[in-house]
This record gives sequence, C-alpha cells and structure tokens, in this order.
Amino acid sequence: MSQLAKLVALLTRDDIDEVVIASGRPIAVRQSGAYTAVSKADVTRAQLATLVAGTPIAAMVDAGIGSAPVVPVGEHAVAVEVQPLGAELMVRLTRAQRAKRSTRARPPTQSRGRVKRPTQSGRAHGASASFAEYVLDARARGASDLHLAAEREPQARVLGALTSLGAKLDEPAVEALLLPLLDQAQKTRLEERGYVDSAIEVDGGGRLRANISRARLGMKGSFRLIAEAPGSLESLGLPKELARVTSYHQGLVVIAGPSGHGKTTTLAALVELVNANKAHHILTVEDPVEILYPKRKALVSQREVGTHTRTFATALKASLREDPDVIVIGELRDRETVEIALTAAETGHLVLATMSTPSAAKTLDRLIDMFPADDQQQVRVSLAAALKFVVAQRLLPSADGQSVVAAVELLTGVLPLAALIRDNKLYQVTSLQQRGRSFGMIRLDDSLTELVRAGRITEDVAVRAAENKKELAVTLKKAPARP
Repeated sequence: MSQLAKLVALLTRDDIDEVVIASGRPIAVRQSGAYTAVSKADVTRAQLATLVAGTPIAAMVDAGIGSAPVVPVGEHAVAVEVQPLGAELMVRLTRAQRAKRSTRARPPTQSRGRVKRPTQSGRAHGASASFAEYVLDARARGASDLHLAAEREPQARVLGALTSLGAKLDEPAVEALLLPLLDQAQKTRLEERGYVDSAIEVDGGGRLRANISRARLGMKGSFRLIAEAPGSLESLGLPKELARVTSYHQGLVVIAGPSGHGKTTTLAALVELVNANKAHHILTVEDPVEILYPKRKALVSQREVGTHTRTFATALKASLREDPDVIVIGELRDRETVEIALTAAETGHLVLATMSTPSAAKTLDRLIDMFPADDQQQVRVSLAAALKFVVAQRLLPSADGQSVVAAVELLTGVLPLAALIRDNKLYQVTSLQQRGRSFGMIRLDDSLTELVRAGRITEDVAVRAAENKKELAVTLKKAPARP
C-alpha cells in the first residue's frame, strides 16, 4: 500500500475526518475536532509531489490549485482540495460522501462573516481570502488562536507560544483583512465601543470566535479557532466521573480555568454527552455562539448575546419560561447571572457554565464574593444545595511537544463539601480533596502525577503547574514516569 493510500485509510476511522498535507509543515489529521501531527518532519514540495504522483491529485498539485468531490486512492475514494498557502501548498483530504453533503445551505448563525475560497486563477478574492489563508495556516500548525494587528507580524498561538506567520502588516492591510468580516451593525458597534465580539465561519477553515478592536497602532483582530464538532470526554482526556452529568435532572456544574485553557471545549463535551443520551431541551446562552451541536436525541436551542438577546441575564430570565431541561451559560460574569443560575439549578434545571477562575476552591470563593456581605449566607445555602461539580483545568504541553494535555481538578458536590460551603469553611476544601478520592474528587497535583507517570507530560511541566511544588517533586521522585 502506498503512503498516500495509508493516509487516506485513516479517514475510515470514526474519529478522523480530515487529512492535511501541506508543504513546509508536518502531515496532520483532524481527530475529534482537533488537528494532530502524524509525521515528525515537515513535508517538502518535492515530497508532496512524490506522494500524490500517479493520482488525479498530481495535476492539481502541479497547477497549485483545484478540487474534486471524488478521487479514487487505493481502495478508497476521497474529496480533494488543493490550495495555495502563502508560498506553500496545502492538500486537504476528506471523506467523499461528506464533501458532497457540505454543499447544503448553512444556518443563518453560521453565514455571518464567511470568507470565500481562492478562485481557480490561484489568486485570492481580495483581503477576505487572504484572511482565509491565515486561518488555514494557523489550523495546519495546530494553533489555538490567530492574531492580526497593525504594524505587527501575523501570529498564531501554538502550544501556548506565539509563532509568526509572515511579514509585518501595516494599518491599511489589517483594516482590509478585518473590516469585511463585519456587517454594518458590527461596524457601528466597533466605532461606538472600540471593539466587537462575534463568531464567523471561514470556508475550509471552520468557525472562529472573533474579537476585533482598535488599539494605539490601529485595528487588531484576535481569533479563537473553534473545533468543528464537540469532542468526547475520552478524546479530551477528561475524568470519566464527569459522565455522571447525564444522571442529574437539576443542579449546577461549573467548568473553571484560566482564559485559553479549554473551558468551552469541556463545556461542549458535557453538552454533547447530554445531547447524545437524553431527550431533553438544551438551551444555551453564549457570547458568541461557538461550537455547533449535531442533531441527536435532544433539542438544542443556541442563543447569542448581542444578536438574539441583550445580555446573559435577560436571556436567562426568559429561558425559565421556555421549558428547558438543561441551561448552558457561556460564562458566569456577574452577580445577576450567578443569581439566576442558582435559582434555575434549585428549581429543576441542570445548569452548566464556565468561569474564569484558576482553581476549584477559588471558584467557590468567587461565586460567593460576587454578592454583598448581607446576602452571602443565603448564597452559601443555595450553592451548597445546587452544586454537583466544579471542574478546574489547565492545558499543558505534551511530552512530545506536539499537542496539549488537560490536567484536571475535580470537586464533587457531596455532603461534606456542602457542609463546608454552608458553614463558611472553604479553607478546608483542600483537606477534603486529599481524603475525597472515594467521593470522586481529584486534586490538581494528583492529576499531574498521573500524567507524568503515563509519560504524557514532563516532570518540569508538572512541577511548574503544581499547587504544592515541593510535595509533587518528592512524589515524582518516588514514582518516575514510564519510559
């Protein structure tokens, strides 16, 4: 079997839906919504030509552009798209039947800000297509974010570090890239507020969460590259205990962590778990709508702040009259939102939300401290009764430097934790976690230890992320990583 046929055969796996072969970077596959390198070395143009020699793809590679809905390769057929990527070339292989279905009309929430692909001339249509090239480049590198700023090089965040994607862009060039992504209402908000948040979709490059703003040197765009579909707990390396979320008919689940550490991805995995297993009405309130959920057992209604509702609080108040079983809140940002979330969790709804806090204990502190001192005891009582899980996570570079790995801290809403919350003894949460393994609790340092022992992260990375660095260093010396 040829090397190309072996790569195409990967598309028969349920968790792999795309193979990307781009010159100047490793071969990658899109697995469970994320791109993963499957070769160690970068592919050269000559190697790319050799790889596709003797197939209909060769002519497209020679021309530097082209596409075909069905191309036979060995025992399989694939859809092929070849397009320029700056000075390099990218070949995208997907399942032939999926490529045919992709021509259907998209929902209105997906169409805003879409970007056209390059034309057959090999030249992109204006600035928008150039933006698409940057997105495709960032995707191929496995980046989580893309930054375009006036008087700076375009940059992508790969494994937590910013990497240059090309030459510096001046202010007119950045405006030409970013302004076509906005409709007139968004341009007005940009002028009035100095920034605008939205979700856009780039043909071939997937969905992006966008923040476009004005800064001292000119316009700036920051784009989070969103997974095409929600992942599973297993594929994301999340604790199997979280699967219990489908057994709850009410309560509060909070996913915490620093910005950019995968909270939205984890939230989507939990929503998809309910979506796949329960005939529920799931109502989401997001800013903006990011991951789109496929049609399964549940009815999923996604609302976007600024487009479908004014604020999180406004949408949540209305949601209680919309017969939801599950309410998903993109972020617990303020007191009013937290108050409504607790009310919903106590009155027969399962509430899933994220919060930008560094640990599980600090998440509980923050939820309570949002309220005036006179109201905090009642909030403690409500939180103690409603809380099911707090998941706090960090994304860390893998031992092979090719991906990121989630280290997870888990608090479960058992009676001992409820008593600590109710009695204002949150300083004892760490002690409860140490003896709470039987309750399904996981300390961050224990998660780090397991990742090191499994060879998934290095000891240095684990110690830097640990809550108790000295204790973890001693523990790792006793039980080193597996070779």
